[in-house]
Amino acid sequence: MNIQKITQSKLSNIKLESLAFGETFSDHMLVCYYKDGKWGTPSVEPYGPISVFPSLKAIHYGQSIFEGMKAFKDQDKNVFLYRPEMNFKRMNDSAKRMAMPEVPAEVFLDGLKALVDLDSAWIPETPGASLYLRPFMFASESAIRAASSSEYIFMIICSPVNTYYDQPLKVKIADKFSRSASGGVGSAKVAGNYAASFLPTIEVSKEGFDQIIWTDSSTHTFLEEAGTMNVFARIGDTLFTPCLSDRILHGITRDSVIQIAKSKSIEVIEQDITVETIVNAHKDGSLKEVFGCGTAVVVSQFSSIGYKDQLLTLPVLQAEESYAVQIKKWLQDIQYNRAEDPFGWRVAVK
Repeated sequence: MNIQKITQSKLSNIKLESLAFGETFSDHMLVCYYKDGKWGTPSVEPYGPISVFPSLKAIHYGQSIFEGMKAFKDQDKNVFLYRPEMNFKRMNDSAKRMAMPEVPAEVFLDGLKALVDLDSAWIPETPGASLYLRPFMFASESAIRAASSSEYIFMIICSPVNTYYDQPLKVKIADKFSRSASGGVGSAKVAGNYAASFLPTIEVSKEGFDQIIWTDSSTHTFLEEAGTMNVFARIGDTLFTPCLSDRILHGITRDSVIQIAKSKSIEVIEQDITVETIVNAHKDGSLKEVFGCGTAVVVSQFSSIGYKDQLLTLPVLQAEESYAVQIKKWLQDIQYNRAEDPFGWRVAVK
């Protein structure tokens, strides 16, 4: 691996404790090029602009995928990644779905560790903060023929971040737009999935909502995701979450929430959840919590849910009564090395 260090860090001019999410970037980035059917040697180099042609295939045909990860620092300044092998697998699952080459482990995992180690000073030490890691790949061939590219660029950039949401969210159940459809790319982390969500999100924000609970494209009767998060509903003392499918992202935080909950003797059921189930559970008082989860947000509680002309206000639970609050704490205790890691999820960067 080639490593080209900066001559002077930008860090002295940055206040890590007061950053807008995803707008500040660390000193270095990783770059690796795919050409003539093979990957080249990855390079860690100073963060900066890259030069591409206006005929770049990613711009015209959307071959662009990414991952979201975080690096954490404990009280002794040790640095950890969280389940990086899961992101590596999902990146390559996305690549296969988009007819793109798979990224080798020595590029993704070894390159990630080298980059995080080099920029470890950029990991904030304030509670809830971390270094957000964005591996991504896009088609870089210069051609506008409608076909998969023969050239690609894989990169990783890093952004120090604080808490994504600091208050419970007011969300609305979608009855017109959908995030994805059967047979599509909903289970892949494809850039276009997010672009298509912006207009519906803007529309519900005009009604006073923070995010959307997406429903199935065929009938709009089944819950699928919430904004950019997987979604959970607590009915009684049981957690429910939609089954995975080709319409739903295979969330790493989702899998972590399920495993942690089960380890704490909380019943978790993966099954299709109808909007009617949520409305009826709210009506009879058994709907205790609804929350989203994902890398950026970790676990985010919902305060109320809009559906057509109804507003379902959720109970305000004490921290010790809330599954969302408890699970978030258990999860972050593992990430920040404040507790034992019985699952083997925490990976030290040395």
